Amino acid sequence: MEPPNLYPVKLYVYDLSKGLARRLSPIMLGKQLEGIWHTSIVVHKDEFFFGSGGISSCSPGGTLLGPPDTVVDVGNTEVTEEIFLEYLSSLGESLFRGEAYNLFEHNCNTFSNEVAQFLTGRKIPSYITDLPSEVLSTPFGQALRPFLDSIQIQPPGGNSVGRPNGQS
Repeated sequence: MEPPNLYPVKLYVYDLSKGLARRLSPIMLGKQLEGIWHTSIVVHKDEFFFGSGGISSCSPGGTLLGPPDTVVDVGNTEVTEEIFLEYLSSLGESLFRGEAYNLFEHNCNTFSNEVAQFLTGRKIPSYITDLPSEVLSTPFGQALRPFLDSIQIQPPGGNSVGRPNGQS
């Protein structure tokens, strides 16, 4: 029997604050944050991410965010591109519809964590997934929550996944 093909899975990590969180968080939140993280999964030669427009894809580093600040090797997967795209289509019609996006509770990092576990059985680093609760545990985070809850993030430069001709 032939061994299965293995496909590398990478987590692309972007600091949306471009370093401002590191400098301003001690003053504003009373605790140190290293960044405001946006993540995506790179597998089968494409980058996949979730935002207020639903699940999107682009060539790796192909959004207006440019190249990632960090690349984390999540592992390898035996999941073929065809099966993966079917899985994404299913997620896009259920858990990860654009209207389900919430900056604190159901965001790009929730998506990356879900997909990483599906592909490799591994979670993404907790410093990323714990960020919303860290921010909300501060008085300033609580004061800003009503405003921040209304923010919809969709990095420009991706194509919709799972909808013919990019239709929602």
